[in-house]
Amino acid sequence: MEQTSLFDVNLMKEELIKATLKEVATSLNERGYDAQNQLAGYLISGDPGFISNYHEARSKILELDRSEIVKFLLDNYMEK
Repeated sequence: MEQTSLFDVNLMKEELIKATLKEVATSLNERGYDAQNQLAGYLISGDPGFISNYHEARSKILELDRSEIVKFLLDNYMEK
């Protein structure tokens, strides 16, 4: 018997954002940057120059919509 699987698109999007932020932060830290400062600079200004291209971190972060990242961060902050 086949069953229909339900996917929560919002949950999948949140997981993608979370995983990408972790990967980008790890890459920035490995290069000696303060990941929080660099990510904040990028999110505020929109300038991808704040994100190193090391391990394709810049390409990864640019695949996400900045407003969705900010919403994700605020949602998680407000839950705590």
